Amino acid sequence: MQHSMISLNLAAVSLRDLALVQAVHRHGSFNSAARAMHISPSGLSHQVQKVEQALGAPLFERGGRKVVPTAGGQRLLQQIDAVLASAEHLQQVARAGAAAFGGELRLGVPASLGPYLLPHLIAPFPQHFPGARLSLSEGKPRGLLRRLHEGELDAVLAPPMQPASGIAVRPLFFEPWELMLRADHPLAGRRQVALEQLDPGEATLMAESHAEGLPGDGAEHGHVQDVSLESLAALVVLRGGYALVPALACGRLASIPDIVLARLKGPEQGREIDLYWRDAMPWREDLALFGDLLAGLAARLPGLRRLGG
Repeated sequence: MQHSMISLNLAAVSLRDLALVQAVHRHGSFNSAARAMHISPSGLSHQVQKVEQALGAPLFERGGRKVVPTAGGQRLLQQIDAVLASAEHLQQVARAGAAAFGGELRLGVPASLGPYLLPHLIAPFPQHFPGARLSLSEGKPRGLLRRLHEGELDAVLAPPMQPASGIAVRPLFFEPWELMLRADHPLAGRRQVALEQLDPGEATLMAESHAEGLPGDGAEHGHVQDVSLESLAALVVLRGGYALVPALACGRLASIPDIVLARLKGPEQGREIDLYWRDAMPWREDLALFGDLLAGLAARLPGLRRLGG
């Protein structure tokens, strides 16, 4: 019979105790961590001391304006993070048999895609995954992939980029750019416009639409980041010129006063959207079906081109 080598003091430490320690590390403050974890500062301090005594080593330097880990504490905190991540994975595996995605899929979507794709996804999702809830988060693609890697999200829709190790990816669809112009632009009455007909200095572009295929070396193109597509349209109305916008958004953008849309003439330009998830997740079959659902939606939505099988 194999006997546990864990000391009685350490055996008395709970996952809740470790989560409290992790919260102090993340917040850099006992008071902030206490508020986040719904515990009194004195109670939090007592539980952290309990963990330190069980481990036989101090975890934090106290007394400064910000609570920081000791050198040894930094290594122990990494192990605490791993223990809590393993506990979460254990819980996910235990729930996986009851419902798809363990009952909830936490999906991250770029803000330039979510409002235009998700209305087509909300209705069929519960039909394909009964008993599972779809929880949505919008943001910038790199931030969403970071949250996926850290376990805050279960899957992410984003353009192609190099993910961290342990992240799997499946191409879903291609979405072309269309041209958004102020109504008094000289080219506003045309159904199709080539980029070569446009003055690069008049461009107001999302970072995502600043493709290498645009005329010039890119230095002369305007950039607007961290704004919604509706705000991008407002800037075009104010400044004139043009912007490139994703095809799914064009129905809503076309209703904005003083805005007109046109197709791009010439080689197809746009963005690819892929599905990302952690390779170690226990819901591979559910994720494969979810990818099929999204790819099927893309095949039916005007302007999108399904990728892969």
